[in-house]
Amino acid sequence: MRVGLLTEGGYPYVSGEARLWCDRLVRGLGQHEFDIYALSRSERQEAQGWVELPSQVARVRTAPLWTVDDEALCAAGPRGGRGRRARRRFAECFGELADVVCRGDRDEVADRFSNALYGLAELARDEGGLVGALRSESAVRALESACRAPGALRAAHAARVPDLLAAVGLMERALRPLSLDWYESDGLGAVDLCHATSGGPAALPGLLAKHFAGVPLLVTEYGVQLRAHYLATDDRDLGAPARALLASFHGLLAAEVYRAATVVTPGNTHARRWQERCGADRAKLRTVHPGMEDGRFAEIGEGGYDDFAADPDTLLWVGRVEPAKDLISLLHAFAEIRDEVPAARLRIVGAPAEGPEDRAYLAHCRALAAQLFPDEAAGAHAVGDNPVSFEEIGGPDVPALADAYASAGVVVLSSVVEGFPISLVEAMFCGRATVSTDVGAVVEVIGGTGLVVPPRNPRALAEACTALLRDPERCARLGAAARARALELFTVEQNIAAFRSIYLEIVSHCPVRRDAVDEAGEPVPFAHPAEAYVPGRWAVAVGPAAGVEPGAAECGVGVGVPSWAVPDEAPAPGGVAERDQLKGAAV
Repeated sequence: MRVGLLTEGGYPYVSGEARLWCDRLVRGLGQHEFDIYALSRSERQEAQGWVELPSQVARVRTAPLWTVDDEALCAAGPRGGRGRRARRRFAECFGELADVVCRGDRDEVADRFSNALYGLAELARDEGGLVGALRSESAVRALESACRAPGALRAAHAARVPDLLAAVGLMERALRPLSLDWYESDGLGAVDLCHATSGGPAALPGLLAKHFAGVPLLVTEYGVQLRAHYLATDDRDLGAPARALLASFHGLLAAEVYRAATVVTPGNTHARRWQERCGADRAKLRTVHPGMEDGRFAEIGEGGYDDFAADPDTLLWVGRVEPAKDLISLLHAFAEIRDEVPAARLRIVGAPAEGPEDRAYLAHCRALAAQLFPDEAAGAHAVGDNPVSFEEIGGPDVPALADAYASAGVVVLSSVVEGFPISLVEAMFCGRATVSTDVGAVVEVIGGTGLVVPPRNPRALAEACTALLRDPERCARLGAAARARALELFTVEQNIAAFRSIYLEIVSHCPVRRDAVDEAGEPVPFAHPAEAYVPGRWAVAVGPAAGVEPGAAECGVGVGVPSWAVPDEAPAPGGVAERDQLKGAAV
């Protein structure tokens, strides 16, 4: 089948998020053809180029979310020269969108939001893009009127011009895919399945492909995009009214993505709970754990503790040094551990600090370690000379992560915020016992193979670590159980197998609305599953008893499949032509 892979700030860029996961997925499903539609987040990301793409990637199209300096992009849209009718259509659609955003109640305004969203999409298709219009004074005035209307959010009533400008600008970025020309018959309209690797803007092209061409949409979220937005708005210099408006907008967009998706695959139960609270239908949710490469840890895991544990009294922390990891609590806990286990050591192994905040936090942790262990010169880099060491991955003491795990008796995680705990899975592959705080997907990942304590509780953390350091046999038993669990749930193979099954299930239950042809325009036999040509509804019974109206044109797994006798309407050409780079093009 032909799959449109939708990404935001990710694959195929070298510095993209979820780059490894997407690359393994594409390579593991070599029987399918992939078209990649990527939204980039920064000029630096684009300048760094792409990863080496496998042969099954037939096409890559990209568009920026980080700039409006492109004159062609900015000039597009129903502005002064576009005609009175186009301006009136825009005013009606954006005014409706602004009104529902300012009201904020997803249950009451969901239909109005989707109507406004798809109305803007159709206007962009017909008139050539909306970037200029979405950033225009008329858009700001429409949002201001909605903020002042009865029934608007209390925070929206207080919005001033800076708040309105910030909200309109960030909403336009999220809606940038409306202005792209990706939905024509030789683009996303020609794929068999759209697979969005996150919610938010990445899933928006999938919504439009379904709206214009009936293409089914699969949404995968290993970190919930709406949650990431909530956390990101705290870091921006935005006023409370702007934050409230953006939170409402992204909440409505997330709800529409979950409503329109055929299947949603959260990476863990924590993400699944977020999605359900945001309106996702439980029947559409399939948990698919991230797949991680276990081969580099195989020798250590199979050898157990006897062959590789250089020091069973060593505690190991691995991750990115940042405030959310709460190394302050870990250092205070280690001070109590040293009172009970004088031979204990703590290795803090992290990636190089990137931003000024992370560097400042690392410096603060070093200073605290020196204060807690003044007579032992804590904070030095040499392993074995001091009870606490700060090391970087790839340095002389940690040439590879496997070497760090091999030296540890217990692996500890002290986070107060965590999504999917990668370091814990790596420790499990290595057969190491773990002590973790109860955040994010930690309990789901480790099951009963490690100890879990409340976050921000140094004493509880110290007691759990001390209990394991004093009982090596228990550590060995927990480590063996952890490795068995990780090999069963978190390998690349299980991840690829799950998506292979989901792809086939979605396509086999969805109608085929187009003929498959080759480059010469000749029909391609057997390009679509045989079930797709069986007329009528054959998936499940439909009707009032099944909760589906007899004439409902729905397409989904476990839902009655309608007839596809209605012919397609090819979308009118329009939009702004982004870079269309075929496989093998220079980056």
